[in-house]
Amino acid sequence: MLEINRVSKTFNPGTVNEKTALDGLTFHLNPGDFCTVIGGNGAGKSTMLNAIAGVWPVDSGNIIIDGKNVTQLPEHKRAAYLGRVFQDPMTGTAATMGIDENLALAARRGRRRTLKWGVTKDEQARYKELLTGLDLGLEDRLTSKVGLLSGGQRQAITLLMATLKQPKLLLLDEHTAALDPKTAAKVLELTDRIVSEHKLTTLMITHNMRDAIAHGNRLVMMKDGKIILDISGEEKKKLTVEDLLEKFSVASGDTLDNDRMILG
Repeated sequence: MLEINRVSKTFNPGTVNEKTALDGLTFHLNPGDFCTVIGGNGAGKSTMLNAIAGVWPVDSGNIIIDGKNVTQLPEHKRAAYLGRVFQDPMTGTAATMGIDENLALAARRGRRRTLKWGVTKDEQARYKELLTGLDLGLEDRLTSKVGLLSGGQRQAITLLMATLKQPKLLLLDEHTAALDPKTAAKVLELTDRIVSEHKLTTLMITHNMRDAIAHGNRLVMMKDGKIILDISGEEKKKLTVEDLLEKFSVASGDTLDNDRMILG
């Protein structure tokens, strides 16, 4: 479903601020994989997601989604293949529009806009059913402005919007990092359920080792723009934080100096 072949990206080349963010990265995802991505600051995690989404061009290599080479496609054209939830709950929604209007925008992604009634009664009934499944009490607040919701409620809405059209690939960029622990656990529970129900191929970046181990069927660790660990199957199911730290040390020849990951 996703092929990243020998992709490199250097920011500010030829200057004192030159930084190689991706260094010949090669990475493949099978249909239905739920892969968590972990690594220290500057490892290349978010750079990889931005490369997939087409936020900026890569220097070399190619990116293929569901057999389609999207390397040269601009960001807005790649949106047809992708769903994305950002770290900031404010990013993925239109704050001054209602919950139903936000969902309607997501449902119309990739379709021609026409001068018709914005949200039909049938759509409202469908959205109410979807919101009931979130178990956040939002089904009775369809017309509430999204900007009035809590961070967790807003992130749940964003997750629903990102998966409404069942994208080829779902990108989750530390989507619980800005939430309190209880709310983060609720959003992760919703994530597991939605990904499982729709069998979505998913990449989830996290700084939390326990979350990386607990969720998904595959875990990769990045360092210096490369993947240094790729763990799946029974090995991942039996994994502990201590195991992961030891594997990192062996694979990188270094110790992990990132309290946020270890203590998360």
